[in-house]
Amino acid sequence: MKLGFLTACLPNVKLDDLVIWAKGVGFEMLEVACWPVKNTRDYSSTTLDVANLTKDEAERIKRLFEQNNMQISSLAYYDNNLHPDLVIRKSYHDHLKKVIDAANLLGVKYVGTFVGRNYNKTIKENFDEFEIVFKEILEYAKEKGVSIIIENCPMPGWNPNGGWMGTISYSPELWEEMFSRLPYDNFGLNLDPSHLLWLGINPVSVIKEFKDKIFHVHAKDTQILKDKLNKYSIFGSQIQRKNEWDMGYWVYRMPGRGEIDWKAFLKELKQNGYSFVVSIEHEDPEFEGTEEKVKEGLRLGFEYLKGVLDKI
Repeated sequence: MKLGFLTACLPNVKLDDLVIWAKGVGFEMLEVACWPVKNTRDYSSTTLDVANLTKDEAERIKRLFEQNNMQISSLAYYDNNLHPDLVIRKSYHDHLKKVIDAANLLGVKYVGTFVGRNYNKTIKENFDEFEIVFKEILEYAKEKGVSIIIENCPMPGWNPNGGWMGTISYSPELWEEMFSRLPYDNFGLNLDPSHLLWLGINPVSVIKEFKDKIFHVHAKDTQILKDKLNKYSIFGSQIQRKNEWDMGYWVYRMPGRGEIDWKAFLKELKQNGYSFVVSIEHEDPEFEGTEEKVKEGLRLGFEYLKGVLDKI
């Protein structure tokens, strides 16, 4: 397994500089953020402007990575592909196709996104809609030699009713439904254990069952605030939320600073045949605010994960 990180955490650093810095730390892969230039989503950035990517620029980027013995693990564009507003939804789909086109030009196998949810409809109605929407996306991707990977965050901030289900792809039950409805070989998971932990799911327990669908892995940790959980319940704070994402009883951390058993998790991945990237998704609030703090957090995450990988 190789270590990488999602570049969205460093929105003001150019791709060329990211490659040089990442190589210097010891990273071997980058998960490149590809949101639109005009975008207001949190934890997003435009490391690569896919809307204006030319063949010549794609060739230059490929040479940049090759010369530095680095790889692009995936292109990342995570938005609500089942958005209830059909105009907004179409804009997301149009951009996702541009990301797929860019992956094709760059020779990158994976494009990461969310399924999302239409919060005005039931789960069954959402899956019926998902089947139509993602059939087109997956077939488009297949024509381009690209696989689609789904990250399993529930996205609680997308649910306007104060719930914690802004996607329909956050649990093993829902993954079963997702893959049974669309059994495409270019359709898999970008498995993130941090979300499973606060949902009460043992991240190690899902690996064996879904080993053939784990195409890419995120590395993010979670700290459970036990006193807050006793106050708010698993559904999170309903009155005292600081913002729509604040559940109140858990905090994302750099790997090794939360409660995930990384040795067990990575060992289980290895034993079930996974040998691709472990990509840090940096959302630890203690290492945010400046470029220097973000880079410090990434270094700490890298050193911790490398130490674990060296022992399994």
